[in-house]
Amino acid sequence: MIARYTRAALGAIWTDGARMEAWRRVEVAACEEMAGPSAAELQAIRAATFTVEGVEERERVTDHDVAAFVDVLSASAGQAGRWIHFGLTSSDVLDTALALQLQAAGREIVPAARDLARALADRAREHVDTVCVGRTHGVHAEPTTFGVKLAGFAMEAARNAQRLERAFSQAATGAVSGAVGTYAATDPAFEERVLARLELTREPVSTQVVARDRHAELLQAIALAGAGLERLATEIRHLQRTEVREAEEPFRPGAQKGSSAMPHKRNPILSERVSGLARVLRGNASAAVEDVALWHERDISHSGAERVILPDSTILLDYLQHRALGLVRGLVVHPERMRENLELTHGALFSQRVLLALIERGRSRDEAYRIAQEHAQRAWDERTALRNLLARADLGLDLDAIFDLGHFTRHAAEIVGRLGAAGL
Repeated sequence: MIARYTRAALGAIWTDGARMEAWRRVEVAACEEMAGPSAAELQAIRAATFTVEGVEERERVTDHDVAAFVDVLSASAGQAGRWIHFGLTSSDVLDTALALQLQAAGREIVPAARDLARALADRAREHVDTVCVGRTHGVHAEPTTFGVKLAGFAMEAARNAQRLERAFSQAATGAVSGAVGTYAATDPAFEERVLARLELTREPVSTQVVARDRHAELLQAIALAGAGLERLATEIRHLQRTEVREAEEPFRPGAQKGSSAMPHKRNPILSERVSGLARVLRGNASAAVEDVALWHERDISHSGAERVILPDSTILLDYLQHRALGLVRGLVVHPERMRENLELTHGALFSQRVLLALIERGRSRDEAYRIAQEHAQRAWDERTALRNLLARADLGLDLDAIFDLGHFTRHAAEIVGRLGAAGL
């Protein structure tokens, strides 16, 4: 991932040096659980070192990255180096080390996902009584509150945090089962001891590689989390439009510039960035699904793709969550504009209240619907208050009750209160 979208902690997990250090940890753990090495040899193995440059130079000879790494690490250990990679195959090291890297990524990403859900819940409680219009198809529907709106995003964010936690947990799975997964050079107890030392779960049947549905599940969870972020970003982008202006991204006047040409501009750049990068996560998830079907016990058609999609997806999600958290905490809300926008249809959004009131007074549903529709559309089209039109029609309705905003918001506190049951 390019530096622009890489935060330090996640970026550090996926460097060449970090990847090879994970390989080293697996090789050392395996040696520590072997019967062969002496105490002195284990000390030499633990002290063995490598450099990325040294491994890359050796790979130009071997044309095999793990073999090159084993050569360099073994040479550093001296005579004790003969035990490094003893009875192992490349996938034992690659897949188990990858699990360590994914485990480290999850330790950063999952808590941040929970932080985002809590931040949304906090803002939902803040605006539980802030009345705004609800929209369907982009068109005014009925009044709601901004707190109810944000509560829905908070619940989704909480579900994404739970999905991510489960997905990272099941991806923290290794295998030390040897060529084609039969333990011909070791045994299952050896594998169990090595993985326990590394605090990883064992793949029950590895066929030499850890099954790639695990990695696909993780990238699907990441893609879903990205989709949730994009849904939030899309809402903010719409609310920040000049014609709406009910909410805006935080903006630093005197420092930040919205446009190189138009000084008045304050654009929803963070939300747009989230929307764009979420598409990358979905594309990577698709590639992960394609990686599931390997030939027989193993091939490496997945390898090249994973070297791109796993680092990029975890780094991107970490970045997007961080930016979304700042966006939510700094979101500027305009309650007065929300009230103004409620009047844009001149009361037409109370049409369901009119419909139900007419039915209660004995009209058939179709007749009541036609009356309510006619008056609501006249109000909107002619810019005349629906309440005044109904008063002149003398339909015998309780207009104070019909046009009471409290009817739409009376359950808002209960709805937002459900966040507590979700642990938010």
